[in-house]
Amino acid sequence: MKLSVVIPAHDEAASIAETLAELAETLERESIDYELLVVDDASSDSTLDVVAALTARNQRIRGVRSHLPRGFGHTVRAGLDVFDGDVVAIVMADASDAPEDLVTYYRLLAAGYDCAFGSRFVPGAHTEDYPALKLALNRAANLFIRFFFRHGYNDTTNAFKAYRREVIESVQPLLSNHFNLTVELPLKAIVRGHSYAICPVSWRNRRQGVSKLSIQEMGSRYLFIVLYVWLEHHLSKGDYRVGISDRSADDAHARDLDRRGARARHRLRPSEIVGASGLQRDRGDGG
Repeated sequence: MKLSVVIPAHDEAASIAETLAELAETLERESIDYELLVVDDASSDSTLDVVAALTARNQRIRGVRSHLPRGFGHTVRAGLDVFDGDVVAIVMADASDAPEDLVTYYRLLAAGYDCAFGSRFVPGAHTEDYPALKLALNRAANLFIRFFFRHGYNDTTNAFKAYRREVIESVQPLLSNHFNLTVELPLKAIVRGHSYAICPVSWRNRRQGVSKLSIQEMGSRYLFIVLYVWLEHHLSKGDYRVGISDRSADDAHARDLDRRGARARHRLRPSEIVGASGLQRDRGDGG
């Protein structure tokens, strides 16, 4: 099972080499077949030059320019158009996501889950240097989403997630052009009936460069996508759910998200994660 890692990048020359080196080292140590796909979002610095230099030493690393307009959502969508793997993860270019957590995601997908969702706010998770205002907005937004969808997940807005290829195909068309894609992908996967596991992950604030997420992103664009997917769930009568015939669509629509079974939603305790992936979770520099 090949893992593709889509890494959206805009002016990340200062951090992309560290990110790629850590990912490659970890995945090779775990004997995972992979590609690291850096998708450049109209960078004005040497991001692609740095990637090209690394590609010369490791052919599993490749850089491409986004064929879509500028914006985080467009950049991720461009990567999802061209990745090679059986499964795909979205990883930030600033080295904020722990490579060990990516291995955990891979093990969960290999075990049969359609999606692997990390949470930075459950026992066993770790965050480092999370800006106070950003954290407050994050928790408020996730509380709002959890109230609407009753999906038992408290970190929907985190971009760092992994999906089987068929999930990416089933959630099309994707609409988000900006950071609201981080909400659209998992919520569509959930309401369309894909199974998922939730596990603790580590996160650390970037050490280099500047964050591309503006506070305004937490407003109307997020709300639009949340309401759009919520309306699909409640008004489409199951038309977009996977593996459901037209005859049973009405019954599927009537089922609440909280009653989709243990396989459809499973929160893994830290001890279970270690058992599944053989990895310890307390990455000292994670956050």
